[in-house]
Amino acid sequence: MNTVIIQYNAGNIQSVLYALERLGVSAIVTDNVEAIQAADKVIFPGVGEASTAMHYLKERGLDQVIKNLKQPVFGICLGMQLMCAYSEENDTTCLGIFEEQVKAFNPTEATIKVPQIGWNTISGLKSDLFKGVNEESYTYFVHGYYAALGNHTIATTNYVQPYSSALHKGNFYGVQFHPEKSAKVGEQIIQNFLNL
Repeated sequence: MNTVIIQYNAGNIQSVLYALERLGVSAIVTDNVEAIQAADKVIFPGVGEASTAMHYLKERGLDQVIKNLKQPVFGICLGMQLMCAYSEENDTTCLGIFEEQVKAFNPTEATIKVPQIGWNTISGLKSDLFKGVNEESYTYFVHGYYAALGNHTIATTNYVQPYSSALHKGNFYGVQFHPEKSAKVGEQIIQNFLNL
């Protein structure tokens, strides 16, 4: 299986590579259009800031390439947010694969810290991405922005308010948490994506 991780101006690629290695899968990291289009599976990870990342993708024409992919695509963290319609982070128009909007956490209580860093549960699980994953399983999050609930929500997490911790539309899947840092549950989710 030919698995590609999209190289763009955003972090956490190394930890995704390690997670794939643990599953016995080697992936190539590239921003080469032909290599991305030829892949069986495409992973679109990211840690960083939305407008800078979108600028980088547009400069290289990768925004159009990603939107037109026909094979399974897996967005992680910022990758998933960039697949949404719009992000409040620096007023950024995103790829528009999912209709959901990305908003800033706005806690009313001083005790709630932003960004959310740490373990939280995922529930309302739909889709084969969560095969063998129990409701209320814990996954690892690091984010100050969230995708609102909508038609494409396939998992929900509650922090400040309920939001989409996973989205799915057609061949596109996205998770807000870091499966590569989410122990056995995360490993199962990555394996499920590879099995799609």
